[in-house]
Parts: sequence; C-alpha cells; structure tokens
Amino acid sequence: MGLDSLDGFLRTVRDDLGLDIAVPGGADTALGDLPGWDSLNLLRLVALLEESGHRVPVHRLLEARCLREVHTLVKEYG
Repeated sequence: MGLDSLDGFLRTVRDDLGLDIAVPGGADTALGDLPGWDSLNLLRLVALLEESGHRVPVHRLLEARCLREVHTLVKEYG
C-alpha cells in the first residue's frame, strides 16, 4: 500500500508496525497516546520510510506530534 494518501499511510504504519491505529481517526492521536508506541516503533517507522524511498530527516520526525504530521513530512520530503 502506498504512503501518498493519509489512509494508505496509516494502514501501512498499522500493519507494518503492528499498532492499533484507527483509520483515519488515529491520524491526530498524539504519538505517545498510541497503544504500543515507544522509541523502538519510532526507529521502525524510520526504517519503514527509508525502505519505501522516503528520506525524512530524523530530527523532523522527532518534532512530529501525531501521525498526520509524520505523513505531512513524508509528502514534503518525497
């Protein structure tokens, strides 16, 4: 599934990271409030993005407060 649409991004993150994320409702949930979210999942998200050809600077990902903001970065950095 592609990362271009928000729903596709959320489904990919949910499925690949094994998180319980509502689609599309989970987009605005604070990362720290996502069930199962931790620093390891942040690293797994970075790897997922890299593997899919999206090179978002890690310092920008650390500033993101929710998955909608991460998706915005994915679109910004291609």
